[in-house]
Amino acid sequence: MCLAAPSRVLEVSDGMALTECFGQMREVSLLLMAEEVAVGDYLLIQAGGFAFERVDPERAREALALMQEFMTQGGDARSWGEGFEAA
Repeated sequence: MCLAAPSRVLEVSDGMALTECFGQMREVSLLLMAEEVAVGDYLLIQAGGFAFERVDPERAREALALMQEFMTQGGDARSWGEGFEAA
């Protein structure tokens, strides 16, 4: 299973975007994006460095806050979701 954290676009130039997620900067390709990408957008990025989906900003911030909460729990990451039922 793959987990993609939304990354915020800082710069866009020549089919590439500079993105940030949890303080990590990453240059990604916009080749797979069917729609225009702008500074401030949130994107999901494949392991190969290709952005593939734009995420609603509110939903992106909620996901990032939840991920941050999980990361600060410590312990064994495999147990983080125990007792949590998906909707």
